[in-house]
Amino acid sequence: MTLSRPLTAASEDLPEAAPPLVSVRGLRIATTGGAPLVHGVDLDLDAGTTLGIVGESGSGKTLTAMAVAGLLPRGVVVTGGRIAVDGRDVTVRSPAERRGLLRDTFGVVFQNPAVSLNPRLTIGRQLREALPDADRRNRGRAWRRSLELLEHVGVGRAAQRLRAYPHELSGGLNQRVVIATAIARSPRVLVADEATTALDVSVQQQVLDLLDRLRDELRLGVVLVSHDIGVIADRAGRVVVMQGGEVVEHGGTGDVLDRPRDGYTRRLLAAVPRLDTPSPAGPPADAPVLLSGHDLVRDFPVAGGRGARLRAVDHVDITLRAGQALGVVGESGSGKSTLARILVGIDPGHHGTLTAFGEQVTGRVPARRRMLRRVQYVFQDPYAALDPRQTVAESIAEPIELAGTRDRRGRVPGRVAELLDDVQLARDLGTRLPHELSGGQRQRVVIARALALEPDVLIADEPVSALDLSVQAGILDLLTRLRAERDLTYLVISHDLAVVRGLCTDVLVLHDGVGIEQGPTDAIFTAPTADYTRRLLDAVPGRSRQRSSSVPHPATPRKDNP
Repeated sequence: MTLSRPLTAASEDLPEAAPPLVSVRGLRIATTGGAPLVHGVDLDLDAGTTLGIVGESGSGKTLTAMAVAGLLPRGVVVTGGRIAVDGRDVTVRSPAERRGLLRDTFGVVFQNPAVSLNPRLTIGRQLREALPDADRRNRGRAWRRSLELLEHVGVGRAAQRLRAYPHELSGGLNQRVVIATAIARSPRVLVADEATTALDVSVQQQVLDLLDRLRDELRLGVVLVSHDIGVIADRAGRVVVMQGGEVVEHGGTGDVLDRPRDGYTRRLLAAVPRLDTPSPAGPPADAPVLLSGHDLVRDFPVAGGRGARLRAVDHVDITLRAGQALGVVGESGSGKSTLARILVGIDPGHHGTLTAFGEQVTGRVPARRRMLRRVQYVFQDPYAALDPRQTVAESIAEPIELAGTRDRRGRVPGRVAELLDDVQLARDLGTRLPHELSGGQRQRVVIARALALEPDVLIADEPVSALDLSVQAGILDLLTRLRAERDLTYLVISHDLAVVRGLCTDVLVLHDGVGIEQGPTDAIFTAPTADYTRRLLDAVPGRSRQRSSSVPHPATPRKDNP
C-alpha cells in the first residue's frame, strides 16, 4: 500500500453559489439504548468528486456513510444533526418521503459481494429487482436495461452472465455486478464501503478505475469508505479522518496526508507498510533445507464438469531453508493457499514429492505426523480459528497437553503464561473468551497457540489482512521479533505486497498455479523479470503516480513524523 497525490477530476470545479450535492452538519448517531456512536460529524460532497472517509474499526466511518444513505442497521438511529441533498434537509421529511428520496439518490456498494448477492438467484434476476418499478414490470425492458448495466460496468459476455449465479463468477466480476445494482436506479451518489478490501491488487485497481469512470461519466458524487490509506490517497480529492466517532481531521487529500495536523492521522500514516522498505536479510545459501516440494500438482474436480478438473497448483518447485521468511504472492485463485496447505501437510491429495526435515512425507503417514509437530499454521481469520467456547488459556493449553510441551516445572498453566508473555498479551486475558478480545488480540492468541508445540516453521495465511493498520503493524513487529528470538522459519501468504516486502527475505510469485519467479525480495521488487510480477507491482494503489506526487512516498520519513 502506497501513498500519492490523488487525481482530481476537472469536473470538481463548481460554481461557488451551487450548494453541495450532499451536506452533513452536526450528525449524531447512537444506539436505541442511548449509547453514543458518532458525535457531531460535518462533511460535504459535490457532484463529480470523490470524498474519502478513513479510520480504523470502530471509528464511525461506516455508520456515518450508512446514516447519510439512510441504511443504518437495526438498533442504531440518528439522534441529531442535518443531512441535506441539494440544499434540502431530508431529516425533516416524513419517513416515507425520506426513504424514497434517499433510495433514489444513493447507491451503495458493500465490502463483500458474496454477502451482497443472493446465491440462489441468477445475476439477471437480482439486477431486475434493483431496477425502478417501470423497468422491472416489463420483462423485455428489464432484460435490455440489465444488459446495458452489465456492459456499462465492464462485464464481458453480459447476456451469458445474466443467466449465471454468483458462485459461477469471480470475486471481481461479482463486485462489478454489485456496482451495477447500485447504479440501477440512476443514483446521484455512490457509497463504496470497503468495496475493494477483499480483492487482490490487480482486481482492486480495475474496480477503482470503474468507480472513477462512473463518477466522471455520470457526474456522481462518490463516498469512498476505507481503512486503506493508499486507496484513499490515490482516488479521493478530499478526505475525512475519523476516530472514536469524531472527525479529527479533514481537507484536501494531499494536504491531510502530506501535512497531517492531528496525532492520530500521523500514527495512521506511520503504520502504513512501506513498499520500498528494505527486506530483512536472508539465511546463508548453505542453510539447511527444512521443507521442499518438487513438481507439486493439485487438481480439484469441477462441479457439474463431467469429470473436468481445475489445476490449482501446477508443477511447482519450492524450497524453504532454516531462517528464511518466504512470501508467496499472486492474485486470488493463483494457488497460494492450496500450496500452503500442501506444505503444512493438511492436503494429502497432491502429486509430486514433499520432503520435510530430510524425510520424504508424500504417502507416508508417520512422517506426516512428525512433520505436523514441527510445522504450524496461522490462519487468516483469528475468530474462526479459535473455539468460541474455550477461554484463551484453554485454547493455548490444548496443544500443550497433547504434546507435553510444559514449562520447566512440568506445568501447563506456567507454559500458557510464558506463551502469553511471548506474544505480548496480559496474563489475565487467559480467562477471556474469543468474542471478548479485539481482532489483534485474537490473532496474538492464534500465534501463541501455534508456538505451543515449539515448531521450526510457521505458515501464515494472510495473517494481518483482517486487521486495522495500527494493529497490523503490531502483529508484523511481533512476527519479526519472534523470528529473531526463536530462529523461526516463515512461509507467508499475502496479497499485500508491502507486507511481504517488509517481512520476507524471499518471495515466490504464483500465477494460475504456476511459479512465475522466485528470489530475494529486494531483487524481485526492484527488478522483476516477469511481466506478471511487474503488473502486480504496478497495481498497488498510488504506485503509478508517485513521480508526480507531492505527497511523500511511505518510505520517505516526514519531518513532523520521524
